[in-house]
Amino acid sequence: MIATETSPNRAQPAASPVLSDIVSLPVDSWSGPLPVSVQEKATACLERGHVLLMPDLPFELAGQERELLRPDLGGGGKNISYDPRNQRLRGAEADPETLALLQDVMARYAEHSLALLRRLLPHYTDGLRQARTSYRTAEIAGRETSWRKDDTRLHVDSFPSSPTQGERILRVFSNVNPSGAGRLWRVGEPFEAVARRFMPAIGRPFAGKHRLMRALRVTKALRSDYDHYMLGLHDGMKADLGYQQSLSQGGLFEFPAGATWIVYTDQVSHAALKGQYVFEQTFHLPVAAMHDPEESPLRTLERMTARTLVDRG
Repeated sequence: MIATETSPNRAQPAASPVLSDIVSLPVDSWSGPLPVSVQEKATACLERGHVLLMPDLPFELAGQERELLRPDLGGGGKNISYDPRNQRLRGAEADPETLALLQDVMARYAEHSLALLRRLLPHYTDGLRQARTSYRTAEIAGRETSWRKDDTRLHVDSFPSSPTQGERILRVFSNVNPSGAGRLWRVGEPFEAVARRFMPAIGRPFAGKHRLMRALRVTKALRSDYDHYMLGLHDGMKADLGYQQSLSQGGLFEFPAGATWIVYTDQVSHAALKGQYVFEQTFHLPVAAMHDPEESPLRTLERMTARTLVDRG
């Protein structure tokens, strides 16, 4: 394991020999050059299943923008979303002036996040694909939802209707809580340990299943065997309350207000237990664009199943 670097009162992990580390990086600006040593460390730690923490990299809201720090802005939903590809804002309820301001702020977060990854992870620049930006205004603790959508349960990310075909899910988070409250996460076992625990219970998909689901519009694109197994891991973890309880005493990290962190959420087992007012940017990356593709969930599951799980053509 890579030694965790921490600062006083910052993201202190509970002791556990099996949990992924949080690795602090000396990054305090969204732009400007970074030392090669920091870039290499960030890439290596990220791909090995660690969380990159930048405790001194706040996403600033100033003046009138601070009026966006209100829980009713999301209309009771889980999150507000913005798509940088078509500038479409969804999930927000407010007057036109407030919606325009919110769209400007979310577009800025999308730009900042992309610029950050390009300078911190330059190896990814050519393959990186930006997806939706999210703003979560609701307090996650106590929120009523179905077990599949309950993000307070440990899980790895996989989406029923949006197959990735093996592409990585890379996310940037920033805690903008105005009261200074942290975002509390639990980080679970390494990916391979999770897979070895839950893969035996996931049946192999029957022939033609993926095309049938696409034809019925259950999925937006053709699902691969990789997506089938990843969704099985996601659901298996969340449904197993005994497993959730067995890891409920460790792996706690509180990301402070003003901090930014980066993580492969398809690889790092995580649960968000408490917190409000967080911006999030999702990226996708082909496995081939990684520095070490063998660290990916795709390659891990292919080694375990001794099968090719996505169409290489």
